[in-house]
Amino acid sequence: MFDIDLQSRVPIYEQLYKKTIELIIKGVLSENDQLPSVRALAKELGVNPNTVAKAYQELERSKVIYSLSGRGSFISRISDMEIKEYALIDFDESVREALKAGVTPDELKNRIDAVTEKERSAP
Repeated sequence: MFDIDLQSRVPIYEQLYKKTIELIIKGVLSENDQLPSVRALAKELGVNPNTVAKAYQELERSKVIYSLSGRGSFISRISDMEIKEYALIDFDESVREALKAGVTPDELKNRIDAVTEKERSAP
């Protein structure tokens, strides 16, 4: 569920933060779902527990998760509007990366139109 790229220039804690948001947007994680413990996730990913703890701290600071002493970390209640905002932030980041890679604004618009059309015609 939490896959990270150890070769990426993006810090691991930031990848975990973004992946958690992505899983919420996709509906994989929802309100009151429990996240893996810091130690368990660190072991699973092969990273330092402090890295996972930092990601969880950032998520808690952003009110994406909440922690209960001795019980763990859980997904907070997130409104549809907040989910939409997270999706748009993620989209903005993808657009910036595409532009840096040489994709033109017209190509981006065409891709958006194609994806929108495909989604509209999906059952």
